[in-house]
Amino acid sequence: MKLHRLLASLVLGLGAFGASAQTAAPFPSKPIRLIATFGPGSSIDIIARLVAKPLSEQLGQPVIVENKPGAGGDLGTNLVAKADKDGYTIGFASAGPFTVNPNARKKMPYDSLKDLVPVALIATGPNVILANPSLPVKNLKELMAYVKANPDKVSYASAGMGTSGHIAGELFQHLSKTKILHVPYKGNSEAITDTISGQAQLVISGVPPILSFVKSGQLRAIAVADVKRSPLLPDVPTVAEAGLPGAESVAWYGIVAPAGTPPEVLNRLSAEIEKAVAKPEVQEKFLSLGISAGTESRTEFGKRITTEHARFGELFKIINLVVD
Repeated sequence: MKLHRLLASLVLGLGAFGASAQTAAPFPSKPIRLIATFGPGSSIDIIARLVAKPLSEQLGQPVIVENKPGAGGDLGTNLVAKADKDGYTIGFASAGPFTVNPNARKKMPYDSLKDLVPVALIATGPNVILANPSLPVKNLKELMAYVKANPDKVSYASAGMGTSGHIAGELFQHLSKTKILHVPYKGNSEAITDTISGQAQLVISGVPPILSFVKSGQLRAIAVADVKRSPLLPDVPTVAEAGLPGAESVAWYGIVAPAGTPPEVLNRLSAEIEKAVAKPEVQEKFLSLGISAGTESRTEFGKRITTEHARFGELFKIINLVVD
């Protein structure tokens, strides 16, 4: 009996030692999963992979991008929200799953403000209001005047209900007190193509997909929906410069983790992501995508999310927007 007790104590002691050693292992001691909430080839997938490469080198562990598309980003975001709170599963964040869907859907599988915490803002990029050249307007004031004089005759295309372009269009209408017919498509390329062909008169899109069409004259850039001009479209005024302050609609991209992840892990990830994003080669590629590297702290990034969540909540109630 004494021998059995001695062996049992030894086994328990070794187990405790193993658990203690595992707990004491510095972070990270194994590969990290970065959940991309949209499919391969999407902007989110591209940006995630651009950051994952230098981040892997800095951390000394692979940062593996896993695509988990579905439900407008909610599927992948919910996976992150329900993951272990150890920093080894982190997720890509954007407006859809964090500030749009929670306000526009009747039911959500997670709470974007409580179940997830900000790690780092990676980048931001503005939307651009564009017109088919046949529309007799050259600036935002002319567009607003034309729409008011021609009710129900102007339409704008977007990549779909609840997308960044759709929300930007609704915000524009609300602030300008105009009414434009929204035509949702299954993707941004279809929306742009039909605006070029004249099926729709306006489209609201990020910069990279429309840049060549603006330069060729197939689309006319009316205004950039940001507080600063785009370096890729330096001659196009911002919405505030054009006479409609408050109509800013900026796409943002960041990294989040499950709520309850240890602060020291969050701080390590935040610092390393900041270093990765600051690399010249990463910033150069960001510029080619029409986005700028993020410069906000974790606290500032969190404030961005909560502020936009409240802003969209108010707007969606006014316009009665539901995307279910």
